[in-house]
Amino acid sequence: MDASSASGRMNHYEKGRHVPDVATLRKIAAELNVPLNYFFCEDDLSAELACLISKLDDKSKKDLITELLATKGSDSA
Repeated sequence: MDASSASGRMNHYEKGRHVPDVATLRKIAAELNVPLNYFFCEDDLSAELACLISKLDDKSKKDLITELLATKGSDSA
């Protein structure tokens, strides 16, 4: 993103006049050190979870999935 137009473009995104494409969102996510899916979270808790989960290694992510599925199964009993 060209520095001379960055402020104006970000303002348009923030006000909902324009929507950035996925490539631009990836660049913004990298700059903010958040995962891409952060921008699609509907609430603050989901966004926080997305950030925390993105920092886990693959084994920890799989373990978390297993634990969540086990919790979900016990809730329906």
